[in-house]
Amino acid sequence: MSRIDRRALFTSGAAAALMAATGSSLSAAPLRGGALRLAVPRQGDFLHLVARGALYHTLTEIAPDGVLRGELASQWHSSPDARIWTFDLRAGVRFHNDQLMTADDVIASLMAHDLPVGVEVLEITALTDLQLKIELAASNPDFPYLLADPRLIIARAGRIDAPLSEACGTGCYKVEFFQENRHFRASRVDNNFKDGQAGWADQVEVIVIPDAKVRAEALRDGYVDISALPDPKGLIKRGDFRYLPSQQDMALATHSGVGVPKVVGRRTALDDGRIAERWWRV
Repeated sequence: MSRIDRRALFTSGAAAALMAATGSSLSAAPLRGGALRLAVPRQGDFLHLVARGALYHTLTEIAPDGVLRGELASQWHSSPDARIWTFDLRAGVRFHNDQLMTADDVIASLMAHDLPVGVEVLEITALTDLQLKIELAASNPDFPYLLADPRLIIARAGRIDAPLSEACGTGCYKVEFFQENRHFRASRVDNNFKDGQAGWADQVEVIVIPDAKVRAEALRDGYVDISALPDPKGLIKRGDFRYLPSQQDMALATHSGVGVPKVVGRRTALDDGRIAERWWRV
């Protein structure tokens, strides 16, 4: 199986089934506190994927239980032909600069994105500060599901391409330090609207380590808690580690003290980039 296929298997939700079948434990109740540290390779844009998952939210999300839920949107409904969609936004959501999120921020962000293939927007209108209407060129009953794409982040004033050092999102974490292709560190935001549902660690850190052997050493020696690895060499019988989705065909390795949701993201590698938000220290 190719490296890409391994990630597809991991993010399809099969990881949870495999771990259950092999008796690996999954923590039922997330714990708050501590620092979660992740080592990733340079290729694949993993640093940005995990950082965006920490700093930003989307209108909808595929939640850890695998169900489509509102994230920045509280609810939505469509015309009978699924061509015109109205989204109600959560009240009181604040960006990292303490400004309240409004429909204008959402509209500016969506207009700045390349939307998924097959989705053509004719018009987006702010009905109120917390409600917007989106008119599509063709019927699309899957539109709310497509908006859960982790690329479709909502940023203050639509600045979706702002450098990560200047990121202004609604995420559970706010950036503390960013060095391109090297290092990302963020701390949990107080009073985020997802408190009690996500953002368990006090601090998250992503470190780029190009060499897989060095990433394995960093995990083995306790410098990181999670490592993107192609195989478990250097770890077998050297400590208590969990291999995802399996030891024979792995994408990630973690210390056993890392808690993982029972269902992981289904679309892209590294749990839809939501590791920082969804995983925790046991």
